[in-house]
Amino acid sequence: MALHKGADESSDKGEEHRRLSLNPFYGTADPVSGMTTAPPTHRLPDGPLPSMTAYRLVHDELMLDGNSRLNLATFVTTWMEPQAGVLMSECRDKNMIDKDEYPRTAELERRCVAMLADLWNAPDPANTVGCSTTGSSEACMLAGMALKRRWMKRNADRYPGARPNLVMGINVQVCWDKFCNFWEIEPRLVPMEGERFHLDPQAAADLCDENTIGVVAVLGSTFDGSYEPVAEVCAALDALQERTGLDVPVHVDGASGAMVAPFVDEDLVWDFRLPRVASINTSGHKYGLVYPGVGWALWRSPELLPEELVFRVNYLGGDMPTFALNFSRPGAQVVAQYYTFLRLGRAGYRAVQQTTRDVARLLADQFEAIDDFRLLTHGDELPVFALTTAPDVKNFDVFDVSRRLRERGWLVPAYTFPKNREDLSVLRIVCRNGFSSDLGALLMESVHDLLPELRRQSHPLERDTTTATAFHH
Repeated sequence: MALHKGADESSDKGEEHRRLSLNPFYGTADPVSGMTTAPPTHRLPDGPLPSMTAYRLVHDELMLDGNSRLNLATFVTTWMEPQAGVLMSECRDKNMIDKDEYPRTAELERRCVAMLADLWNAPDPANTVGCSTTGSSEACMLAGMALKRRWMKRNADRYPGARPNLVMGINVQVCWDKFCNFWEIEPRLVPMEGERFHLDPQAAADLCDENTIGVVAVLGSTFDGSYEPVAEVCAALDALQERTGLDVPVHVDGASGAMVAPFVDEDLVWDFRLPRVASINTSGHKYGLVYPGVGWALWRSPELLPEELVFRVNYLGGDMPTFALNFSRPGAQVVAQYYTFLRLGRAGYRAVQQTTRDVARLLADQFEAIDDFRLLTHGDELPVFALTTAPDVKNFDVFDVSRRLRERGWLVPAYTFPKNREDLSVLRIVCRNGFSSDLGALLMESVHDLLPELRRQSHPLERDTTTATAFHH
């Protein structure tokens, strides 16, 4: 969660004058009284407000947020069916951690794990272990903890002392940086090179040694939507084991791609069909098509999840193992995931993901037809593509395009790539269920409308380079 501070000094000085302004019509009993009893903004009010007044104050301020359906930065689901919303409202007061009090919610969670194990070709789906999480970030933390604990057991004679490391591409989601920081792991990052914007299999193998707890391969990079070559990474590690005896496991961060590839890239081998893949995570609230926040972590077999990490609770008079960093959280998202699995099935997911990819590829083709832009990816893996300005475009940059699109309601991120390609600034467009070809046509209309004015600029507008960072959600 973001860290926040209280009101700054200027806010404190003006607190008695800086109050929320009430519309007199909000006063249900006395339309005038509210004008003199408006609440402060940085301390608790002295007394209560009518429920409708409180609602209107919060509602009106939130009108300044962006429109989530027009947010082409986020991977997170922004549309679900009304029936899913009803189920979520019925379950938002159920605490997922209380397995014995809400046994049917716990059973739906168990079924979702079984469905994902089957979807990801686990060798024995009935014995595959997994759990729900608040999102992929927690799921990655859990998978990383299991990797580290297994390494510690194998190296009990050297740890503590030897420092464990984790190999991954520099393009990984920020949660992996947090994992390495929180659990004192050395991150070994494979940099981008030229037109390669994600992990190189041989470079990853070359960074491995006896202290490597695992290699992370990302099925769907947040930077450009491309799949990392999981099978090739495993092959490089197989060759490493043959040469050196080092047996390095792979974790697949499938935050997005693990809910795309099984349906529209069925021939792509990236999952538990590869013996070296020890664990996989995904975000149910991304291409799993559920509102935030739910994620999933699965291990190919029970022995890959160290028993000492698992806590057990009484469940229907029996034993329920749990593995989590978070504790109290609503059961609504897990129920919504089960609803969506039932509602769509394989054929339904295939139709949704293929349609989303079709929209992404159509938009990518339309951007490619504009001489001002150069595509880096085409939306043919994740329904996501990245583009930059053409080499001869000198009078505006991607940040200008992003700024002007925002004026029309579109939220399209612009950011620079990391080390070795910091010279490259891009726009990234994420297509999700609910972003139709009609909305895509409106986006392109906005792009064509703003280009003439951008072309008339003498140079790109000044910007704060310290804020040019990637969108990692």
